Amino acid sequence: MRNKYTTLWIWLFLCPLALDYKSAEATSGHAAQFLLAALTIAAGLILVLIAPRFGRPSALRAIVTAALLLTVLGSFITQLLQGNDFGNYLRVLLPFVLFLLGYLVACHPWRKERLKHFEKAMFWAMVMSMMFSFVYGMAISTDLDTVRFRIVSVTLLGLQGVLLHEMVVARRVTKFTMMLFLCTVVIELLSVTRSLIVGTLLLFVLAVWMSGYSARHLLRAVLRSVVLIALLGGVAVSAAAIFPEVAEHWTQRLFASKETTSGRDPTTITRLAEMKDQYDQVVSSPTSLLAGKGFGHFYHYSPDYLPYLAGQLSRKDFFAIKEWAAGHNFWVYQFFAGGLIFGIGLPAAVLYALYCGVAAFRSWRRIRPDAPYLPIMGRSILLLAALLATSIGGNPLGPRFSGLVFGVALGLLVSMYSRLSLSIKRQPVKRSRRRTVSVAPSLTPAPALGPPRPPPRLVGHVTHSAEGDDHMLPSA
Repeated sequence: MRNKYTTLWIWLFLCPLALDYKSAEATSGHAAQFLLAALTIAAGLILVLIAPRFGRPSALRAIVTAALLLTVLGSFITQLLQGNDFGNYLRVLLPFVLFLLGYLVACHPWRKERLKHFEKAMFWAMVMSMMFSFVYGMAISTDLDTVRFRIVSVTLLGLQGVLLHEMVVARRVTKFTMMLFLCTVVIELLSVTRSLIVGTLLLFVLAVWMSGYSARHLLRAVLRSVVLIALLGGVAVSAAAIFPEVAEHWTQRLFASKETTSGRDPTTITRLAEMKDQYDQVVSSPTSLLAGKGFGHFYHYSPDYLPYLAGQLSRKDFFAIKEWAAGHNFWVYQFFAGGLIFGIGLPAAVLYALYCGVAAFRSWRRIRPDAPYLPIMGRSILLLAALLATSIGGNPLGPRFSGLVFGVALGLLVSMYSRLSLSIKRQPVKRSRRRTVSVAPSLTPAPALGPPRPPPRLVGHVTHSAEGDDHMLPSA
């Protein structure tokens, strides 16, 4: 179905939630946030209706779609069984709905021009989110202890994944990409968040692995990454010299366990206490083990970890913890909310799609480096891998914007995998040499050759040139 406003719908689908924010007061900002989400959902539904359809089935597409539908639709069954607060249930469910909507929008055989708009809109939306989060966090916070929780965009690692594809995999290191990547690293340093640094390093390793499909290419990728890491180390040293308060906070974070009575890191202990209580609740009955406790269900800290927080948190404050938002650990919370039936499908689908995508990308880049849509697939792989990297320190499907972006990344990965697998399988085998046969000269003159006939058109799929597919970022 053709629609002359498709480009507008794409930008309205991806950009509004980039300005999503956490209000300084719990009672303000709800109307604006509701309008942003409503506009995004409306544009997404229109794109689903006008999107082109695949003509052939795909095993990967069928598995991922079934897993996502099972998670989202199955949550209604768990809600009926557990009877959680309906408002809390809808608030936690919304990012998962946006994740599913982003997947359904992107997992279609869009034309090359449409795919360019999808990638550009998503890239600039992540840049807008990074800038808006930093400015808004600095504006409403007064000291470093407060500001470091608000200046980090929820898709910061996703933006780094796209930039690493350009610098490591595609080997296009421009001034724009380098300066933008350095800005993301500076924000990580100011946030004093260890999980972000670990996530960046993991994305580096994946980018190197994707670009090195042979021993020679792998060595070159490692050398390029060493140069980039050395440059980032220089930025870190410069930031420590300019902002000594940040360096002091980093020292406290790295050696926090030595300053406690129990000798354990308090942040790690609170995360473990949260996961332990979620696990104990979900295995407490056969019903919750199978269907979970549901989105929006309350959880606390497990009393088993109270002795490890001696001197850090009083007994009264410890037992006063009562949360209903999506838990900090993505993997445990999925099991807590959906159980064995409705909770395992989504994480398993993400891991399976990422495994198939990385394996296919390395193979196809070796035998068909000029294959169409291959660069788009590479960027979507690293963007989806940022979901796993984000899960080290928090739940990537807790915020709404990150749920939308990671859903689009999963949809693009599955769509490009389906199209490329069909295209490469149909590619005829090229023979290196043809055997020449000597023929006796004929006494009759050879017939005159007419104009060359056009090549036959391939029916069943559309082929595009790789030209333009691998350029997404400005070259300035």
